[in-house]
Amino acid sequence: MDINDFRAWHTVVLFLAFIGIIIWAYSRGRKKSFDEAAHLPFEDDQTHNATMKKEKLS
Repeated sequence: MDINDFRAWHTVVLFLAFIGIIIWAYSRGRKKSFDEAAHLPFEDDQTHNATMKKEKLS
């Protein structure tokens, strides 16, 4: 077994890891948590606006 065999197996392992990540990212079970993460910046804006309104009333 020489270095080229190692490189070939390394390429196959990395390709399988890549396919695994793609399947994980596009699985239906992850959709809810990805949607929640996508809306996090907007929730911060709502908190900021509520705080600003509260400070204006004081």
